[in-house]
Amino acid sequence: MADDLSTTIAEAARLLAGARDVTLLSHINPDADTLGSALAVGLALHRRGVAVRVAFGDPEAVPESLKALDTAGLLVHRDEVPEAPELLVVMDTGSLERLGPLKNRVANCRGPVIVVDHHVSNTRYGTVHCIDDRAEATALIALKLLDEMDVEVDEPIARCIYAGLVTDTGGFRKAGPQAHHTAARLLETGVDAYAVTRPLMDAHPFAYLGMLSRVLAKAELDQNAAHGMGLAHAIVSIEDAHGVRSEEVESVIDVVRSAAEAEVAAVLKELKPGFWSVSLRAVSRVDVREVAQVLGGGGHRLAAGFTFEGAAEQVVAALKGALERVES
Repeated sequence: MADDLSTTIAEAARLLAGARDVTLLSHINPDADTLGSALAVGLALHRRGVAVRVAFGDPEAVPESLKALDTAGLLVHRDEVPEAPELLVVMDTGSLERLGPLKNRVANCRGPVIVVDHHVSNTRYGTVHCIDDRAEATALIALKLLDEMDVEVDEPIARCIYAGLVTDTGGFRKAGPQAHHTAARLLETGVDAYAVTRPLMDAHPFAYLGMLSRVLAKAELDQNAAHGMGLAHAIVSIEDAHGVRSEEVESVIDVVRSAAEAEVAAVLKELKPGFWSVSLRAVSRVDVREVAQVLGGGGHRLAAGFTFEGAAEQVVAALKGALERVES
């Protein structure tokens, strides 16, 4: 369901109008929606003289494909985030666990915690919740907040919002009319759609091809899984991922989900020996958010994830069991 968005947006804008120091946090393994939303709002505040920092818990470095969004140098390492921030804005993060090493900053915050998100599974861990699970991207809610703050949305801010919108809608394949109207507004500021989209969705270093060939060679299809609708899965071990960036590993799911015989696709990514982050995607009939929740995770109906400790075979077995438990 959607919160009373107009009320919470107005309250968030009021709090930010009086703020002198703001910390904006993105979820671990940040994508363009979480980081673009944080940088857009952060840039608007920075221009007003507010002390601003944007950070995420993991990995150590900013994903290469997202660096160009930070035109004002607002991104800082997680160690530079105050232990007790004055005011927090958390973007596109459904639960405290998704903040990783920075989750304690919420409990330690000396002022309001504004949560801006579009996940239906959001646990409402803040004090002001700007949440709309009907929004295709958190960036759309961030834009509503900027409008409420009477911010001039120029090209640098629009670029950040567009990056979140284009990626979370799968290049507008999952976008409704409002998302397309918003995209037109953003492009009218001078955003170069190709220049923004290519590094985010269509460009990889050459080492990615080698990693992908190794991983896909081991991919498996179980057409009996998911009540006979099929599961395609691939495993990216630590060895497979050596020499490539985290965003390259994250993008493997977009290849695996192209298997026409499977309703559900999964990619197991080994973060450390025996500890896995699993990405799930569905075509239309399976609610993978419910599947992920069975295993302690969450997300959206057609895109979700969870973490799991154990051998890869145990992860796959647990996933297949969860798929059988969830009604299609």
